[in-house]
Amino acid sequence: MAGIVYYANYLKFIERARSDWVRQMGIDQNAMREDGGVAFAVRRIEADYLTSAKFDDELVVHTQVQAVTGARLVMEQIVSRGKDTVFSAVVTIVCINEAGQPARLPANIRLMLH
Repeated sequence: MAGIVYYANYLKFIERARSDWVRQMGIDQNAMREDGGVAFAVRRIEADYLTSAKFDDELVVHTQVQAVTGARLVMEQIVSRGKDTVFSAVVTIVCINEAGQPARLPANIRLMLH
């Protein structure tokens, strides 16, 4: 149906919002990789498509931390249009080293996320 937002675009919306949120928290992902040898990677997304958004709808993405553990960060992200929730997701992010193996979140970043 014309005019409906393609389902995969919601993943793009929450990725951009998550990157902006991390930056606003004061976390420099380039420095994490260059100085600490670690990076964030999405491990799991549990998504619920609740209603359709249409082109030109003004959408807002809300991001909230649910849990922080040694190498893992679980976030809830909600895409809304006005008072209506359009899409929601629980996203599990892991910290990995250069070999792609799990790595502990740096202590300073863990503090920022609490």
